[in-house]
Amino acid sequence: IFHKDADYEAFECILKEGLEKYPVDLLCYQWMPNHWHMVLMPREDGAMGRFLYWVSMTHAARHHAHYSATGTGHLYQGRFKSFPVQSDNHFLVVCRYVERNALAARLVERAEDWRFGSLYNWNGGKCGVTLTKWPIRRPPGWIARVNQALNEKEEKQLQRAIARSQPFGDPSWIERTARKYNLE
Repeated sequence: IFHKDADYEAFECILKEGLEKYPVDLLCYQWMPNHWHMVLMPREDGAMGRFLYWVSMTHAARHHAHYSATGTGHLYQGRFKSFPVQSDNHFLVVCRYVERNALAARLVERAEDWRFGSLYNWNGGKCGVTLTKWPIRRPPGWIARVNQALNEKEEKQLQRAIARSQPFGDPSWIERTARKYNLE
């Protein structure tokens, strides 16, 4: 979905437009050649779905127009995946996973070097989107921590939440959240 730097920059413009239109906060992100990750916090019910629908439809239309590919098929395969995340260490695990995605894919040697990620942005790199303050404080040594792989337990629990679109947190928090949002 991204072939050159200008494609990523065009996506940044779309995101910036979307963040101005919809009550959604961007906490962290990573845009990769064939997919993207974002940690978002909607400020009202239904806002995230409307925001992501608008972003993906606008991006697909502009991408097809730019590459003269209208009518050649889908840019995205299916609906986005989302799940609630507890605002504690679980939130940090998700953000580490997102911010180290380019490193895990061996596109860079250090996570903070990927120009199209929030860690680069947060670390002082120039970017077209503004990040929202996190609901919890970044721990000291955050960059070094992001550059370390998730442990097996973190990875397994996170992959389960992603695959099942289930809340990610402590067992009692998961149960309360699933019940609250009818996600049982």
